[in-house]
Formats: sequence, C-alpha cells, structure tokens
Amino acid sequence: MKRNITILFAVLIPVLGFTQEKDTKFSVNFSGFIKNDFFWDSRQTVSIREGHFLLYPMKIDRDANGKDLNAKSNFNFLSIQTRLTMNVTGPDVFKAKVSGVVEADFFGNENAAFVDVNGFRLRHGFVKLNWPKTELLFGQYWHPMFNPECFPGVVSFNTGAPFQAFARNPQMRLTQKLGDFKLMFAACSQRDFVSPGGSSVSLRNSSIPDLDLQFSYGFKNDSTKKEFLIGLGGGYKIVAPRIYSDVTTTTVVSPSYVVYDTLNNPHVIPAVTKTTTAKYKVDEQLGGFYSIFFMKYKCKTITYKLYAAYGQNIFDITMLGGYAVSKINDPAIWQKDYTPFNTFSAWTELNTNGKKIQAGLFAGYTQNMGTSADILDYSTTNRGADIKCAYRVSPRVIFISGKFQIMTELELTSAYYADKDATGMYYRDIKGVITQSSAASNLRILCAIQYHF
Repeated sequence: MKRNITILFAVLIPVLGFTQEKDTKFSVNFSGFIKNDFFWDSRQTVSIREGHFLLYPMKIDRDANGKDLNAKSNFNFLSIQTRLTMNVTGPDVFKAKVSGVVEADFFGNENAAFVDVNGFRLRHGFVKLNWPKTELLFGQYWHPMFNPECFPGVVSFNTGAPFQAFARNPQMRLTQKLGDFKLMFAACSQRDFVSPGGSSVSLRNSSIPDLDLQFSYGFKNDSTKKEFLIGLGGGYKIVAPRIYSDVTTTTVVSPSYVVYDTLNNPHVIPAVTKTTTAKYKVDEQLGGFYSIFFMKYKCKTITYKLYAAYGQNIFDITMLGGYAVSKINDPAIWQKDYTPFNTFSAWTELNTNGKKIQAGLFAGYTQNMGTSADILDYSTTNRGADIKCAYRVSPRVIFISGKFQIMTELELTSAYYADKDATGMYYRDIKGVITQSSAASNLRILCAIQYHF
C-alpha cells in the first residue's frame, strides 16, 4: 500500500504542476505537518490507535488479592498524525467559485495494531461552490456537531473527546449568509465514525440521512484583533439496528419414556429434540435528537471558548452513549424496541495568543443521564453505560518558532464507574442511571513536536 501511495504522488505532482502552467485559473497547493507525540499514562486507558486517541481511564478491576489490574503505567511514541493536505481551486462554475480539499494522514481506520495503524487514510475530501452569500459543500468533512471555528486547542489528538463531539462524515451541506448571521443545513451519512454495531449499515438501513440544522452569529475585526462567535445547532438521526432476527426453537421429536429390563429395573430413555434456527424480517428503528451551543471570544491577548451538548445515541460522534433494548414487542419473531442513552457534555477553554509562547487550560465534563425508557437488556453496543460521569482538566504550554512548535500538556481524566453490590449487579436504576460509583483517574504527560509546511 505504501508503495502505491509513493507512486501515486510521484505521478500526480508533476501532472498538477504542468496543469498549473497551462491554466492560470487552476491551482494546487500542498500543505500539512509532521508531528511526533511522546506520552506517558499513569494507568491503562480506553483509547484508540495504541493509546494515541485517549477517551478515559479503564475502570478499577481487582484481582484475587485485591490489586487493581489496570493500575499499570505505560508509554508510547507515535508519528501517525503526520498529515498532508491538498487544496485545489479552479475556474468558476454556475457563477460560483470552486475549491476542493483532499486531506490524509497515517492514523488508519482500524484500532487493531496489526490491521491498520500507520495506514494512509482519508480525513477530508470535499468540493465547495461559493457564491457571495451561499456555500454548497459536497464530500467528507466535520460532522456539524464539531464546529471548526470553535473547538478545543488541546495538544492531545483527542481534541477534547469524549467531551467534544468528534467525527467526519460524508455529507451535503448548505450554508446561507445573512449579514453576520449564518444558517447551515446538512444531510450526513457515516463512514469511519459509525453507530453502535461497528458499521454504517444501521444508519443506511433507516433510509434517512443524519439531518442537521445550525444557526450562528459572528464577526471579525482585523484592526482590533477581536472575534466573536455564538451559535445553536441540532439534529435528528434514525437507525435501524436490525432488518431480521434469528429465532431458535427446540421441538420434541420423541418424548422421554421408561423401559424395564428383565429384572424389572426401570431405565429412562431421554427425549429426542430438534433445534432449528429461522430468520424473520423485523421492522426496528430508533430515533434520537441532539443539540449544541457554542461561543467563542478572541482578542489580541486571549481566546475564550464554551461548548455544551445534549444528545441521544451519540456514540457515532465519539461521545458517551448508544442504546439498549427496552422490550420485546413481538415474541414470535423476536422483534425488539430500543431506547437511547441520553448524554450531557460541556467544556470550556482559555488560552493566550502569544506569537512565541502560548498557554492554555481546558476543562470538560460529561454525564450519562440514563435512557428514555426502562431497560430490558444492555447487550446492545454502547459507550460508557457503566460510567456515571467523567471530567478532564488539561493545562498546556506551546513554544513557537516560525513553523516549528514544541508542545507540552498535562491531561488529568477521571471517570466514575458504577459500583457493584454483593451479587455482582451494578448500582443503577431501571433507566441506567448510576446511583453509586467510584472514580478511576489517569494522568497523561504529553510532549509533541510539530513542523508545518
């Protein structure tokens, strides 16, 4: 695969250079960065890509001697964030300015180390048509719950997840400017960030894309170096967890009976049974809404940001959540009803805007607020169903020299996991709200070296 990528760029770059000479209205520019991350964790973590994308610490899991199995520190050095971006502009079409972006890195799409870490993957791939007040975007870009104008500036690649929504989705997006106001509508599918179950099939089988609407107000004043942004957004998503069920039935071919030998001793002949599995078409759907609020204020010396979100079944945007089975509404074909987990999240951040040295502080909190209906079965995939809440505090300092940066960050994350009673059952009510919990905490010490080009 790496050989193919090398050949692709060896062929593509000269062709693009030639095209620029022939058509002055067409241009291609490359940019990106080389980044190296060095980090140490005080305990085992729930994370992605060999610990690189940290979510929260693993729960306390005691062995036969009462020792915590997850209380083991670890480290890693990785360069898989290294990124290449290609920006393309061309002649106007339909009286609109045309631009496109292709962006890739080596982060891979699979979590298993032997499968895809270091894999070359698409991050963004979209084209935009821009009129004076209207913009149309087609392709893979940030999910609307992630606002590229107001997101955490942390050093860690998790970008504030699971307190901040994090996902990139293939989509169609329309943005309309109304003076300093913007109205945005998007219809999204899923690719690398998917709903519970491990693939995008549950959203696709709903036959309806993820629909989002966002309203914002903002302005920039270059002379005073001031910037302000505030906005509200929301969306609705329907998933179809299954389109058929497997129902296993056991029938008695011959019942058990008793026979007697010549000495009149009884002997039981066991019943003969037959087990069969049949597939039945089911009509299962689950809807969930989500909403966000965001604000950003920037002046010459500091930048302040605030973000809050509430959502149902927001597993696919790398936050706590998912869904569970609420009831069996047709036992004959084992058709199920589902209920979404409700999640609240918020974060705030303050950082300085120095040209040589920048300092910042991020603080985030998220809470599992249980499900909308009573839970019958937890077996459906979810994230953090045994977590009551979690918080993170992470101060950082960044040293800048031109396009070269040395970045340091301390990231303290704590997750409050549900305790268990004497029978091994979690302390939580019928809607999954945790009533008694204990904290597990991780301290990450991170240093990153980044060179932009």
